[in-house]
Amino acid sequence: MTTPVENLSPATPGADTAPREDGVEIVTFGCRLNSWESEVMRDHARAAGMTDTVIVNTCAVTSNAVRQARQSIRKLKRERPDATLIVTGCAAQIDPAQFGRMAEVDRIIGNAEKLRPETFKAQVSGAGDRVSVEDIMSVREVADHLVDGLEGRARAFVQVQTGCDHRCTFCVIPYGRGNARSAPAGDVVEQVRRLVETGHNEIVLTGVDVTSWGQDLPGAPKLGRLVRAILKQVPDLQRLRLSSIDAIEIDDDLFRVIAEDERLCPYLHLSLQAGDNMILKRMKRRHMREDAIALTRRLRAVRPGIAFGADLIAGFPTETEDMFENSLRLVDECDLAYLHVFPYSPRPGTPAARMPQVDGLAIKDRAARLRAKGEEALGRHLQAMVGREFDFVMERGQQGRAANFAPARIETPARPGALVRARVTGVAGDTLTADPLGVSA
Repeated sequence: MTTPVENLSPATPGADTAPREDGVEIVTFGCRLNSWESEVMRDHARAAGMTDTVIVNTCAVTSNAVRQARQSIRKLKRERPDATLIVTGCAAQIDPAQFGRMAEVDRIIGNAEKLRPETFKAQVSGAGDRVSVEDIMSVREVADHLVDGLEGRARAFVQVQTGCDHRCTFCVIPYGRGNARSAPAGDVVEQVRRLVETGHNEIVLTGVDVTSWGQDLPGAPKLGRLVRAILKQVPDLQRLRLSSIDAIEIDDDLFRVIAEDERLCPYLHLSLQAGDNMILKRMKRRHMREDAIALTRRLRAVRPGIAFGADLIAGFPTETEDMFENSLRLVDECDLAYLHVFPYSPRPGTPAARMPQVDGLAIKDRAARLRAKGEEALGRHLQAMVGREFDFVMERGQQGRAANFAPARIETPARPGALVRARVTGVAGDTLTADPLGVSA
């Protein structure tokens, strides 16, 4: 499962509004892959000559994400009543009928259609149906569109795969993304090279199930092979970062790259979901809590200073208080620095929705306790960095982020994407404070 975006940080799913250009506004909800796909849509919209249009790229990871998208659609239509409003993304793919019933929506396009230039040409010419959503399970290709960067972002995302062959009992994303499909290694390397040439210091490899990359390609290569190829063939790349990954799928070559190449960022966001073995089994996950603990310890042994984040679900069906306590303990046992907490919400059609549900107030309480645990863990992580020097990729204004994902406020602002060397002077809330020592790139 991919991680929602908010400046690359684990956060509650929310909207990312891209700047208007030529009358086209794109509002992106959800994951980093959606952000990359929004940039593809922007290019197609420009090429087609589209004007006075709002595109809402939705997320379906939780019921709250879908609700936020619907609220945003209504607000956007009030703000731009004469604009054409197009809805796409996972929520539109999974349940186009719910958006079809909204009077504010002019057109609905699926996750495959949104990446095709002809979809946008048809919109400009007035051709095409109001609802254009094909069976995502029949899609076999991965979009090969190259982008020069993501507008307004300090780092660039590169899609290496999409879709997922696993069927976790709580998740609807495979029904929005289809089965796993990988981008050829040569295409990925070329995209990374192009982004580096246009001035990007940090590249994030993204997808729905990134560590499954290659399983559908000739010879079934592993993700470690792709990462090695990128780092070898694009020597000017300063930082390569992996988005949310499935810990059980880390191959031996990827493990060695993490240990050996400092350009691969020392931060991994793990799709753990729970810390209790019975709940993991009922989720149909493929790892046990012991696997997560062993992996984090093994990686720390070979890459000192590496940090970990994790997705955790609070209140999964049948979860008892003792089971939840195992998830709380996992934060310390894996020494997690960042938590992305999902209060469980039943997704229609999933096996988990038919299981005995946990009381809503208990879910809310457990999510709050997990978040408090996460704040405590983040505080320890940041405090350990005080007095040391790090390179920070600048984001907006004076905000920067270290390779280990720690956010910082740098006293002197620099352009988004610049690498700034700075000494950490303290911690203010959930952010470091740092004095700049110089701009390195």
